[in-house]
Amino acid sequence: NCYGFEFHDNDIIPFGSSASQRDSILSEIKKIMADTGIKATMATTNTFYHPVFKDGAFTSTDPAVRLFATQKVMNCIDIANELGSEIFVFWGGREGYQCLYNTDMKREVEHLARFMHMAVEHAKNIGFTGQFYFEPKPREPMKHQYDFDAATCINFLRSYGLEKHVKMNLETNHATLAGHEIQHEIEYAGMQGFLGSV
Repeated sequence: NCYGFEFHDNDIIPFGSSASQRDSILSEIKKIMADTGIKATMATTNTFYHPVFKDGAFTSTDPAVRLFATQKVMNCIDIANELGSEIFVFWGGREGYQCLYNTDMKREVEHLARFMHMAVEHAKNIGFTGQFYFEPKPREPMKHQYDFDAATCINFLRSYGLEKHVKMNLETNHATLAGHEIQHEIEYAGMQGFLGSV
């Protein structure tokens, strides 16, 4: 009696899997979905667990890390599209900094915006019609997260011309980590026209 399931890319395709392993796993998942009627409702990419992301994924100062993270997300959008997911979440667990002395904040935020525009374009090119969401992630683990709360994320989306493509995915514990109640985050995102999911 379950309507659907949500997943990180690593949840269903183990990190480092070959193309043939990926295809085999997706084939099995699609068969189970067809047999049970369960839908793949929400997908996101794990760009926080592997040590390569210790200093961020899309805001990393290392272009090789940003490229790797971008490829990982594009592959996950492909999977979401193949499974018919209704939602894709940008979940930036390590997008931020600990100390400004070695941080170029403007450049790092611009890298994040450039990546999100590429993701929107990729989705358009492959025919993915699901909704993009952005999930605030305060203090997980960076002291200063670029996606701190709903207000920060909405300001970012508007500043970089992404407001037509992305809504907010809010989580109670993340609101608490930001020093808010979830009701505050829901109210703020709603009054700004960005409320997507809770």
